[in-house]
Amino acid sequence: MCIKMSISVKDFDYVIIGGGTAGLVLASRLSADPAVTVVVIEAGEANVGDPKILIPAQFGHTFTNPKYDWAFPTVKQKFANDRELIWSRGKGLGGSSGLNFYAWVKPPAKDVDAFEKLGNPGWNWNEYMKYSQRSETFHPPSEEETDMYPHTFETKFRGTTGPIHTTIPFLFHDVDRLFQETLVRKGLKSIKDPYGGDITGTWIANASLNPSNWTRSYAATGYLLPVQHRPNLTVLTDAMVTRILFDEANVGKHLTAKGVEYVHNRLTCTVNAKIEVILSAGAIQSPKILELSGIGRREVLAKIGVDVKIDLQGVGENVQEHIHLGVSYELAGSPPTYDRMQEPEYAAEAMKLHAKGQGPQRLGITSFAYFPLSAATPEAPALIERANAAVRAHGPLPPGLQEQLDLQLASLRDDSAPDLEIIAWPSLFTAISTPEPKKTYMTVLAVLNHPFSRGTIHAKSGDPLENPSIDPHYFENDFDLEVLVQHIKYIRTMVHTEPFKSGVVREMDPGPNCVTDKDIREYIKNNYTSTWHTVGSCSMLPRDKNGVVDPTLKVYGTNNLRVVDVSVVPIHIAAHTQATAYMIAEKAADLIRGFK
Repeated sequence: MCIKMSISVKDFDYVIIGGGTAGLVLASRLSADPAVTVVVIEAGEANVGDPKILIPAQFGHTFTNPKYDWAFPTVKQKFANDRELIWSRGKGLGGSSGLNFYAWVKPPAKDVDAFEKLGNPGWNWNEYMKYSQRSETFHPPSEEETDMYPHTFETKFRGTTGPIHTTIPFLFHDVDRLFQETLVRKGLKSIKDPYGGDITGTWIANASLNPSNWTRSYAATGYLLPVQHRPNLTVLTDAMVTRILFDEANVGKHLTAKGVEYVHNRLTCTVNAKIEVILSAGAIQSPKILELSGIGRREVLAKIGVDVKIDLQGVGENVQEHIHLGVSYELAGSPPTYDRMQEPEYAAEAMKLHAKGQGPQRLGITSFAYFPLSAATPEAPALIERANAAVRAHGPLPPGLQEQLDLQLASLRDDSAPDLEIIAWPSLFTAISTPEPKKTYMTVLAVLNHPFSRGTIHAKSGDPLENPSIDPHYFENDFDLEVLVQHIKYIRTMVHTEPFKSGVVREMDPGPNCVTDKDIREYIKNNYTSTWHTVGSCSMLPRDKNGVVDPTLKVYGTNNLRVVDVSVVPIHIAAHTQATAYMIAEKAADLIRGFK
């Protein structure tokens, strides 16, 4: 196997930092050329073949476990009752594609076209479709599935030869019908296929699962294992990169990355890059590694005692993060839901059924709806103008931020653009009430997709083993909180429409004591959590707009250092980020190889 305990060769054409989602895509695509050599350096264990990763519907079982999860803490959030959150991120080969809830969601076309509008030629919806389809093999639902639920799709929007398998997962149909039919009766359109750039409406999502054996399909199984025996590909695990090394001969000119320093078995080692170093450590670790290497804001580098090689003001800035929370309901008639997985006997039986390709261990997140703010409240125009006025009154903004916020405001005014996201979760997924035996529940999750607040991620010291300081600045811009209030109020109106009206017995959380907007605001502040979709910390923007990488993903001021992961996304998207991470890496592989 290409997975190594150590490496004896010290020179490779491409050195990839991080064996996560993007890093393994690059490893597979670049090593397809037998004339080049590639090494991937991953800080976590291999974890390949681990049933805790492969068997689906074990939601959260690997979270906070240091074998699988970095579990990064945030700083106290002063606009959100001083709460500190844990940001889970995948640790080991496959990264977060082996830790996530495997929802396969693509953004609206306009969200991706915004990348190009911000100064990135070639980053638009057409390119997104090209490269996201390259990553995917879609498996249509079986006749058995369509007999149970009317799944629809458009083959032209799906990939058919990619390494990641996607399909309709197992459903608790009663919950999906309650959600889907209610929202259509409330005026949302039913989307035939949400993968063609229009997600505004209600629909059933795919999951990155392989229906041949109902296991998670992720970067390690899709991209790495099929090519693991290539002699020109090496993967080193349990190796923590400490910094990128540069050729110091051309002081004052663009820097050339010559290699990488890492710690392995308590020894400090180096590996040399003959062509490029590619940083794919994720939105949290990538800015930290740049700063430890001397690339970043001068004041940050001075604080951590690192000499400035490139004063790049955007490193670790422009951080944007999705957050979510739920409204939960007791269901009438106690139809089957994921709640039963809390019963040891039921869970054990589900494991036995999975071995036969059956049962609820195949469950995925299925029912989604995205819609404009105007569909949630008649107050939308006034709320949007209030947000606009607050932006204008803020005073000087960081370079490039005004253009981003203007695009967000324009989207809010567009009644075809999705501003709000809600998801049907087939169990009690709020942390206040306690489920009762023999009763079942559903939770409607509210997700903030386009935050106006911007956060930071910076190294705290020169110690590469210390976690960075993560400050998402949750609710610093009050409009983010207001949008979530409107989410909650909209969800609560669902009980006035059939079949939701007859399908639920009572609201569990926040419950009858949460009445006013002020009450709802406090509920949000006390119960929101990260959706683990961080972007922007190494934004692809013009350098004078606080960009870190150019449209070829090269770090400004360098000849051969790129960042390839979701940290380069300059403005957040209305989508869960897994499919986008694959798309970025697929496009980057072509950019690196000079393909069009």
